[in-house]
Amino acid sequence: MKNLVEQTAAVRPSPRQLAWQKLEWYAFCHFGMNTFTGNEWGDGTEPPSTFRPTDFDPDQWAEVIKAAGMKGLILTCKHHDGFCLWPSKYTDYSVKNSPFEDGRGDIVGAVSDACRRHGLKFGIYLSPWDRHDPRYGQGKAYNDYYLNQLTELLTQYGPVFAVWLDGACGEGQNGKVQAYDWDAYYRLIRKLQPDATIHICGPDVRWVGNEAGVGRKSEWSVVPSYYAGNDYTAERSQQADDKRFRKSHNQMDKDLGSRKAIQDAERLIWFPAETDVSIRPGWFFHKAENHRVKSPHTLLNIYLQSVGNNSALLLNIPPDKTGRLHKADVKALLKFRKLLDDTFPENLLPVFPTWTADATEKHPTLTVSFPKETRFDSLVLGEDITKGQQVEAYTVYRKWHGHWKKLCHGTVIGYKKIHRFRPVTATELKVVITAHRGTPTLGKLEVYQSK
Repeated sequence: MKNLVEQTAAVRPSPRQLAWQKLEWYAFCHFGMNTFTGNEWGDGTEPPSTFRPTDFDPDQWAEVIKAAGMKGLILTCKHHDGFCLWPSKYTDYSVKNSPFEDGRGDIVGAVSDACRRHGLKFGIYLSPWDRHDPRYGQGKAYNDYYLNQLTELLTQYGPVFAVWLDGACGEGQNGKVQAYDWDAYYRLIRKLQPDATIHICGPDVRWVGNEAGVGRKSEWSVVPSYYAGNDYTAERSQQADDKRFRKSHNQMDKDLGSRKAIQDAERLIWFPAETDVSIRPGWFFHKAENHRVKSPHTLLNIYLQSVGNNSALLLNIPPDKTGRLHKADVKALLKFRKLLDDTFPENLLPVFPTWTADATEKHPTLTVSFPKETRFDSLVLGEDITKGQQVEAYTVYRKWHGHWKKLCHGTVIGYKKIHRFRPVTATELKVVITAHRGTPTLGKLEVYQSK
């Protein structure tokens, strides 16, 4: 086990994974044929004339998403129904045959341009499952089609920060299931957009395991390599339009990276978690759900369980039939931003330099002093993950009236760990690393008093 722990301690993120982790949270925008049919999963039989946004405004999307504090936007360029939001030259089932801008429009181009104008990163979702195209289920013929469409998206719309691929793999028009050529997809992405992270059914970012916005108690970024296998992800992914699946997190493996979980691993990889959840019950806009948009406090809890628990947050905000973000979603999102700012208004500790533990200490300890007696209700910790993920357990103490009192404790830290508690007062803080792998290195220590 000692040798395996040493191997685990040596695993590091790639530059693209590190850049992605620093984004912390970003938007998903499910927009397409389903927006107009009321479906979640269309079957590919709807005519292109169905797609007709009346007031399409990607700048409004970008303005709201930026105002909420998100750093990027991933667009559903093609969902399972196969309808393409750009004028692909490889199919007639696209916006070029819809009433949108008399067939001259390009949703992907307009959204990517709006992202650049507003300082957001742009990413793409291209469903491997295609319920419309007759080549689906025909092996190489469909894989070539898919690669051609990837090429269009990765060469015509500027830098792409993320390519999001899910594990849905159902029957096509001919009743057959397609064998996806994942390796060919990855090679093309690496060639055309080498800085893009490949998510979910991909080697860079893993699915947290549910669509409910819930993370694990211990969210390891270093896990056995078999978790990156596409079969593993596909088996646990949603295989039907199932409302219960979107609420459940029972399908999520609870332990991916503890010493027990890695003891039989042949190889360990850096494979961090992404938590995806929609602001509404569904992923696409449905008018009947306008009163069921998640509240600002619910969104804060999701943020704390994802970004605050060593995961990134991918929050879906689906545009409505006009082609704008609905006022109910905008209101909830901007109120959440205000709540987040009020929860973490100003770091009350001096600027924290990176701290590297004494490798000879069994329980490395960091002690910091406040400039004066300080009241606070939140603590933020973060490892310098360029040095890996090392902390397995820790306890934090506060000093008050000359005595040390336990404040909180946890298992893993990773890129960011947030603790919230009833307001306390302290003159000093002490972080004790009670279990670790390699040498712990903290790059973040912050405290806040909510307004």
